[in-house]
Amino acid sequence: MRSATDLPSTARTYRAPAGVSAPRLTGLRGVTAAADPAVVTETQRYDTDDLRLAAAGIRLELASGPDDAQWRLTVPGEDDVIRLPAAVPDVEGADPHSPPAELDELVRGVRRDRELRPVARVRTVRTTTRLLASGAPRAALDRDEVSVATLGESTTVDTWTEFALHPPARGAALATELERRLGDVGAVAATPGAEDRVDELLSPARPRRVRRGKKGTAGRVLVDYLARQVDALAAQDIRVRRDEPDAVHQMRVASRRLRSGLQAYRPLLDRERTDPLVDELRDLGRTLAPARDAEVLRERISAGISGLDPTLVLGPVQAQVTRHFARVEAEARAAVLAELDGDRYARLRTALDDFLADPPLSPRAGRPAGKELPKVAARTARRLEKAVARMKSDESDEAVHRVRKDAKRMRYATELARPVVPTKRFRKGLKGLQTALGEHQDSVVSREALRELGAQAHAAGDNGFTFGVLHGHDRAMAALVEARLPGLWDVAWRKKARRWLR
Repeated sequence: MRSATDLPSTARTYRAPAGVSAPRLTGLRGVTAAADPAVVTETQRYDTDDLRLAAAGIRLELASGPDDAQWRLTVPGEDDVIRLPAAVPDVEGADPHSPPAELDELVRGVRRDRELRPVARVRTVRTTTRLLASGAPRAALDRDEVSVATLGESTTVDTWTEFALHPPARGAALATELERRLGDVGAVAATPGAEDRVDELLSPARPRRVRRGKKGTAGRVLVDYLARQVDALAAQDIRVRRDEPDAVHQMRVASRRLRSGLQAYRPLLDRERTDPLVDELRDLGRTLAPARDAEVLRERISAGISGLDPTLVLGPVQAQVTRHFARVEAEARAAVLAELDGDRYARLRTALDDFLADPPLSPRAGRPAGKELPKVAARTARRLEKAVARMKSDESDEAVHRVRKDAKRMRYATELARPVVPTKRFRKGLKGLQTALGEHQDSVVSREALRELGAQAHAAGDNGFTFGVLHGHDRAMAALVEARLPGLWDVAWRKKARRWLR
């Protein structure tokens, strides 16, 4: 016999005041009613005392029923819910009410130095009545007595009754009659509300307080941009801990954008408060860099090997690359996780929140954004011009890399000003220059790795010839990029394109 959950149609939800009984289900033509025993389920929401998870839109819950219990973690922007079985109480040392280490690790960047505890509870007593025709299910009605309560120094309790109607796949008359009877007891159409009600009760934690400044000012545009990057950094934290693709790169980009915004627009800020943030963000980027570089290098070198004429591939080079980068990536990931679990990173996250809550804006930040941001961004433009001039007389890899870093800062400074000044043409030209500079830097880092791989092959008695071939290809590619840079610079630095800079 199929259960109510086997019914093919989607349930329709209705809500009524607490204590409302189920409608009368007798006298329905062709069906008989069969009530199942009541089932009690309970969901506890976990958070810090100051509701940091709620402020970040994260749900950490322990859901328990008659047969089992499981932990659930829901993160904004992620489609899947992370589920883990709760610890078995009779296993020595296991505490079924303490969040599993795996989930605690994922939210550590949010909770930081605060402990997790139950902050709300949802209790549901469900009675299901199945409507049967010749022993087969035609429809079903769930009646839920719902109780939501916050837990802590003060408690708020809310109760109501919910009905979930599983109508028949065929037979509109039966569905219409069931809906009519629900209306007779005062039930109205609604959406399932328990989790949303918990969110509402915990809503004093949301949103994070950000003092943005007066609308239309340079400070307002700057703080809005920096707040988005802080949110991006926080969002990538959990993705990095889950080892999701591209997460380290995106976290690194967010930290770089933050740092560039603070540096490029220093005249709008109090440096005594922002310079320490810049230093910490730089160190975070340095910790993230090896993990990202290893991922890029492995893919680049593997693709290079695949693209070679087979006669140039001597020895087990692909296997060596796989072994080498498996070790490098594991070490880099361990370093990243150690950093994210450390006190220094927690202090940085707190300092960023404090910065947004009380931005140290200078008097210039109160000026109109459309006039002030270009003036300040011009400082970064002059810095880039000087770096390019040095590169023309010093064609070393270091000089090219310096231009790349300054071009990146210029790009982010331009990105920040985009809401109030026309920068599209300038950004397009700058992107072409920066792409070429990125290709050059990739070749520099790749050559260093290829030299190391070649030395390893030689030490192991293998042939390092193939790595030498790839090294030569990268050097030739770098020379081609260097030859293109003057033309790309002329395009990026056209007077019309940078007219927005004053």
